[in-house]
Amino acid sequence: MGDYQQDEENHFWIFGYGSLMWRPGFDYLEACKATITGLHRAPCIYSWVHRGTQERPGIVLGLDRGGTCTGMAFKVSNTIQKETVAYLQERELVTNVYLESHDRAVLETGGEISCLTYIVDQNHEQYAGQLPIDELMHQIRGAIGQSGRNEDYFINTAQKLKELDIRDELMESIVKHLTD
Repeated sequence: MGDYQQDEENHFWIFGYGSLMWRPGFDYLEACKATITGLHRAPCIYSWVHRGTQERPGIVLGLDRGGTCTGMAFKVSNTIQKETVAYLQERELVTNVYLESHDRAVLETGGEISCLTYIVDQNHEQYAGQLPIDELMHQIRGAIGQSGRNEDYFINTAQKLKELDIRDELMESIVKHLTD
């Protein structure tokens, strides 16, 4: 396991942009809106485990190249770093479609941090790229994985974005299609 960037206050940061925002699954000291530049939230990954299967893949979000992404930064004590990162690796790297990265984010409260992020590996066979809305709906509807229904993943993520006053037109469009 690598050494994650820490600061003088004995904590490190994790960036969430999808289900980590509403179901982090780890203890944290503080959560704050944050923005990363150079990456954007995208429904670009075929889900074979959490929200679908290899036989019936769902779609989940990834941080893909370009643009910006506003999500949540979680401040975590270094005293639980090892178990927190192990948990995230088990959750996020189950098929290795994500790459563990350290990226700079700007906190809504001010200041810049280095945070642990999981970005999509565009060379992985589960990388879906930018799918048309009709194909997204086809993949999402009816897909179920170990973590539940694919529709619920998008509805819960969109609800959290709304609660945080984060506009994401594509997420809003997906949920509108799912709930109409």
